[in-house]
Amino acid sequence: MNSIIKNILVSAAAGSGKTAVLVERIIRMITDPDNHVDIERLVVVTFTNAAAAQMRERIGAALESMIEENPSDRNLQRQLAMIHMAQITTIDSFCLNILRNNYMNLDIDPGFRIADQGELELIKADVMGELLEKYYAGGNEDFLRTYQFVFGEKERQGNRRPY
Repeated sequence: MNSIIKNILVSAAAGSGKTAVLVERIIRMITDPDNHVDIERLVVVTFTNAAAAQMRERIGAALESMIEENPSDRNLQRQLAMIHMAQITTIDSFCLNILRNNYMNLDIDPGFRIADQGELELIKADVMGELLEKYYAGGNEDFLRTYQFVFGEKERQGNRRPY
């Protein structure tokens, strides 16, 4: 009996053939005559959009080639037709898809969006300022000693904050 591989991790240097290995394994899984897995049930995660697009393109080309050799194979036709439904994507896109499809179960605003880098820097600065202010005002001796070490005694005495 043919067992289904549930998890595969391929880690190797750039240009070493990771995409080719994954495409070959995916093709084997979705075309196995005895125990195939539908392509839209797979999750294939890459680190770049280019790698995801290349993988999807290679899988499509392989399926088209196989259909030319066996045009009556309904499974091949179905896999090719459903390739656009396959989760062949980057990790951030995959996670975003999970959030968008499950926001109601996660108790998050359905209108959420991904912040741009500038917004993230402002948020980090605001949070850091609030955190430093809280600890500075709280008089925690360990914090005040660290603060004096980093910013100097003059900053503390002058009640100036460097943030």
